[in-house]
Amino acid sequence: MKNLVLSLTIIIMIGLIISSYFYQKQNQLTLPQFDRSTNLEDQEKSLDEQAQSQDVPLQPINNDMVSYTLQNDKLHLTYNHGNDWVEVPIKKDLLFEGEYNGNKQELIDGSYIITEKRAAFLYSEGDNWETKRIGLKYSLNQGKTWKDGVVAESFPAMRFRKVDFINDQFGYVIISGGRTMSQEYSRAYLTHDGGKTWEATNDSGVTRLISDGGFINKNTGFLSFGTINPEKPDFYVTQDGGNTWDKAVFNIPEKYDKIFVQAELPKKEADHLSVLVNQGPNGDYEGGKVKGKFISKDNGKTWEFSMEVQLNEAK
Repeated sequence: MKNLVLSLTIIIMIGLIISSYFYQKQNQLTLPQFDRSTNLEDQEKSLDEQAQSQDVPLQPINNDMVSYTLQNDKLHLTYNHGNDWVEVPIKKDLLFEGEYNGNKQELIDGSYIITEKRAAFLYSEGDNWETKRIGLKYSLNQGKTWKDGVVAESFPAMRFRKVDFINDQFGYVIISGGRTMSQEYSRAYLTHDGGKTWEATNDSGVTRLISDGGFINKNTGFLSFGTINPEKPDFYVTQDGGNTWDKAVFNIPEKYDKIFVQAELPKKEADHLSVLVNQGPNGDYEGGKVKGKFISKDNGKTWEFSMEVQLNEAK
């Protein structure tokens, strides 16, 4: 009798051991299969989302005939309201390199030109924050072919940047970098061959933060300084293509003292130059919606007040 009980006990124990073994093996087999299935579904979903993203038609940033888009992390241009597109052969990130990066949803104001005759984009590259290479990617045939001009082989990471052309051959670039508090380095560069080669103008000697600048012909150019609480225009003019820079004089009526404080880029009007002077970042005169118009009859050396100009009339 004892032997029978012992035998049954042994059989039961063996059965439990075998059952436990197969139960554990089943879990080891089924659990990984479930995980692999889940991962596969996630991968397929990710691929579907990528495909859908690529299938979204490119949309221009605005309603202009000639425009661009930064969709899919690439720069494309259109010359017919988005019916056709051409890709610019440049990495998107290079267009936003520097101390100021913009919002990366739109190109930085002043850093590009897009017209039927010329497309040009300022960019910088290089691992060293203090010695970036500044270049201009440009096309003169609506993106069929592209060229690169070297504006500066070595320049600090850019903050302010501006490029423009006066005619087919003469253009300018104004850039600043190396900012420390309210001081920085800035320089104007000129091209006389449509953007192939660039040469630096002489240093203005001013280290305040630059707010605007440009040339109105190959000899006459301007640099406007002061972005942090300016109290009056800090404006410099060259009449010899950037060899020398002189501080311009503004004769501001007492009524507008510390109101019109930041000069913009002048333009030619009949036999004189005119410039709009805005109220800076904190102006509140007339709700901040008024600029002062000044006139110069000596090619930008001295300026006389002319009138108030509403913002909607200033364009």
